[in-house]
Amino acid sequence: MDTNVINLFPRVPAANDSGFFKRTYSAIHTPAKLVNVEQNLLSVSVSDLSKGLMKAEAARVQRKEIGRPTWQVMGNRLRAHIVPLLGDLPAEEFGTADAQRLIDHLGAQGFTSTTIAQYLVLLRKVVMHGVHTGVLRDAPAFPKIKVRSQPRGSFSVAEYRALIAAARSLRGHSHPVLDRLSAGERFWIARELLVMPDELPWLIRWMVNTFVRPSDIKLMKHKHIEVVRGKHVYLRMNLPETKRHSQPIVSLRPAVRVYECLLVHRREHGFGGAEDYIFLPQLKNREHALAVLNFFFHWVLEKTGLGKGPLGQSRTLYCLRHTAITLRLLYGQGIDMLTLARNARTSVNMVERFYASVLSGEMNVGLLQSRRGRMS
Repeated sequence: MDTNVINLFPRVPAANDSGFFKRTYSAIHTPAKLVNVEQNLLSVSVSDLSKGLMKAEAARVQRKEIGRPTWQVMGNRLRAHIVPLLGDLPAEEFGTADAQRLIDHLGAQGFTSTTIAQYLVLLRKVVMHGVHTGVLRDAPAFPKIKVRSQPRGSFSVAEYRALIAAARSLRGHSHPVLDRLSAGERFWIARELLVMPDELPWLIRWMVNTFVRPSDIKLMKHKHIEVVRGKHVYLRMNLPETKRHSQPIVSLRPAVRVYECLLVHRREHGFGGAEDYIFLPQLKNREHALAVLNFFFHWVLEKTGLGKGPLGQSRTLYCLRHTAITLRLLYGQGIDMLTLARNARTSVNMVERFYASVLSGEMNVGLLQSRRGRMS
């Protein structure tokens, strides 16, 4: 899903604007705040309600009730499908059939039931914003969507090893797109960066041994990492808050070796300070840095033929996190889901729905057949 910021109206800046938090947004509590007092409420459209909702949600970002990425995704979805399809509709005429129109439209576009349900939740927020501001008396009933949870496209151990081997073999090689660019033709990645970076094999191993999300990768600095050597050897990672989770993450032991090798490499090239980013530190635009890493990971997927999961899922950098969680469920000796979920900054429900669903009893037959020792 494209998460580039889309502004629905000119007076609301992008949430990643440097001046975003310096601005104030008046909360919308009465119809007068939504429309000009002289405007007939009958002329308020779904598009107008969408603009009002985005303005109110921007105020919630200021109050730290929701994150900026959430606000951005809401704007993307409104602009991409809801406003083009329903924006001109007078708000008072909105009904159940219009919600069904959105469902049918998204279904025809090939969206999954999970994504359609998320769009429907956003449309309901738009309508309820009209109710709360007095533009609408009540909200119509919304159709129900049956959501089917599909297991994530994690990698097997053999596939994981193949990814690392491919990434190592491609180090220092120019991406094929460079050969297709004519003289003077521009590409979204600078030409000097169109070479497989040395760190990609380390990135693959890092993600599978630390449980982090790709969004963590772009923000991670050396000051966030502490090597712990005691009875157990691991990394303690005090990362910036993501998805309302802020507790430290504990890595697996192999991540320590990866980090130490990466740190030596960084210092050889003038990086490695506490304020330096761990991956692609030379790129100050961190959204761009993450996009570059994704670009090269897709090249590795193409090289190995692992772009699709066993159920046809499209694989991305995020699948390395899925792999980390799935492999712990498979090979972690007696690990409980609560401990795993908290360390991965997710919920037990998410682990059960998207990761444990791929496991069978035979995969852990040893644990099933184990017996407690006799009491002495």
